[in-house]
Amino acid sequence: MKKLFLAASVAGILLFNSCSTVPLTGRSRFDLVSNDQVLPMAFQAYSTFLTENKATVLPASNAEALRVKTIGNKLITAVKSYMNSNNYGNLIADYQWEVNVVQNNEKNAWCMPGGKIVVYTGILPVTQDDAGLATVMGHEIAHAIAGHSAERMSQEMVAQGVGAAAGVALSKNPKTQSIFNTLYGVGTPVAMLKFSRNQELEADRLGLIFMAMAGYNPQSATSFWNRMASASQSNQKPPEFLSTHPSDATRIAQIQKYLPEAQQYYKK
Repeated sequence: MKKLFLAASVAGILLFNSCSTVPLTGRSRFDLVSNDQVLPMAFQAYSTFLTENKATVLPASNAEALRVKTIGNKLITAVKSYMNSNNYGNLIADYQWEVNVVQNNEKNAWCMPGGKIVVYTGILPVTQDDAGLATVMGHEIAHAIAGHSAERMSQEMVAQGVGAAAGVALSKNPKTQSIFNTLYGVGTPVAMLKFSRNQELEADRLGLIFMAMAGYNPQSATSFWNRMASASQSNQKPPEFLSTHPSDATRIAQIQKYLPEAQQYYKK
């Protein structure tokens, strides 16, 4: 009984000391890993991805790449402004923001911890306009800002009984490296960050606010997600971008609820 009590006490202390708060939403999240541990792995994975896909990375002079980078930079500026003005600047102090466009038919986009962003050309026909693209990129940046990667990794580490020591490089531990690779689809043809449905909805909420702060009308997000819903229905399986996401009806209903909040940040 004493051992059980001790184990429960240790677990409680660990949980208490491993909680942080998501900016804007205020939700408590479980974190066993820090930026110092996760970011080096993300930077290396991103560099490897760009090297392996060098032939399909669009040059900065490409019109589509320029458009994506321009919108991405507006979103990044808005996020930096918000984080720094609300005492969250330390959470992104070590970010090395970068935006790249890859020639790939997959309807996909992602942002790794540390601000490493990739947009696939396959999703551009669905985004259609700048606001649609801002919807996608704002959503993906929101995952990074909300710390969803560290949260998912922490949950997997607990499930697999893997510990983490402060200041220790996770990449040196085969088990943590394997968890990271699995979550990020490292080693697969199409990188895919895997998040829970609740995290997806939280990224929707934050993404709406970020796009609004960057000067894009958040009401445009509804049109984009309706187009994504149509794209998923026209195929036998949903696009990779939607593979772990909430149902179309759930997502669009929630976005409608989030819009009044996001609209407060929007200035034409």
